[in-house]
Amino acid sequence: MELDMRVYEELKQATGADFIDELVDTYLDDAPRLMQELKSSLEAQDAETFRRAAHSLKSNSATFGANGLSGMARELEMLARDNKLPEAAARLPAVEEALHVVEAELKGLRA
Repeated sequence: MELDMRVYEELKQATGADFIDELVDTYLDDAPRLMQELKSSLEAQDAETFRRAAHSLKSNSATFGANGLSGMARELEMLARDNKLPEAAARLPAVEEALHVVEAELKGLRA
């Protein structure tokens, strides 16, 4: 399990059971777009766009308690900041795999 259920439940309590589904839907819409942005910015060798996409994925994932994925995205963000895109590219498949696990877990939690 990728999600820290304590963080997820705290978010659910703070936002309400109805709104959490909207937040999950937004994440499920945004995360694949961010992954595509990571890939296209790598192809373009655009470290700044890559860094911003990694930052967004990091923050959005942490919101739901996807701490492993958030940490991986943080590493991508730091690599891009240091203009180490080849190292970031090597880590991207593992990030994408972790994202798929998080997406499946979040879909399973929807009311």
